[in-house]
Amino acid sequence: MADQKGTVTVQQIGSPIRREGKQRQTLIGLGLNKLHRTSTLPDNPSTRGMIEAVKHLVRVVPASGER
Repeated sequence: MADQKGTVTVQQIGSPIRREGKQRQTLIGLGLNKLHRTSTLPDNPSTRGMIEAVKHLVRVVPASGER
């Protein structure tokens, strides 16, 4: 699910309303703060850990050439 050159694109699909503050801060750290926004980030363990922490609020968007 990673794009070219070691990047990963994530899209926010859930709202942080009524969630603990750490989850909202994690979304902001990923460059997301509103529904349906996307952000392309480096694919490293730190980013993957942040995605795992809010996996119920985001989805990994496949590259245009992938299925």
